[in-house]
Amino acid sequence: MIRIRPYKSSDADIILSWCRDEKSFYQWTAGVLGKYPITKSEFKFVEKLMPFTAFDESGILGFLTLRKPNESYNELRIGFVIVDPQRRGKGFGKAMLRQGLKFAFELYGADRVSLGVFENNTSAYYCYKAVGFEDTVLDSTEVYNIMGEEWKCREMIYRNNS
Repeated sequence: MIRIRPYKSSDADIILSWCRDEKSFYQWTAGVLGKYPITKSEFKFVEKLMPFTAFDESGILGFLTLRKPNESYNELRIGFVIVDPQRRGKGFGKAMLRQGLKFAFELYGADRVSLGVFENNTSAYYCYKAVGFEDTVLDSTEVYNIMGEEWKCREMIYRNNS
């Protein structure tokens, strides 16, 4: 059974070990946390957000953050979603996201949860779709210049229908 708990700084070594190449690092962080490879000191930035570590009986398996994009808790934003590469493709990401959504809606009282995902990160995109996130229709797509390329970021939203 997957659960999430508040992140502890002692989790950093495990979480940071999951990003073994530059492309996956930037798909995970969009460069917000710094340049590849990131240091533990730079990763402390996530402590300013609402960081959560996912785990099961075998140990830590994922990480995500929640944050308020504006002053209210009506909308929360999921970010920095990562799953242990050895455990990807087995439903752990979906289970972790569902736990994050439960916190957003039941604990924080949000009406909706948003996130951004790069178009070149199809496995993450389909994971979010499977959980129930929907594409938003925006007038413009945010574009990041990463590794000498333009990466388009797709916005997605999950609305609390309870």
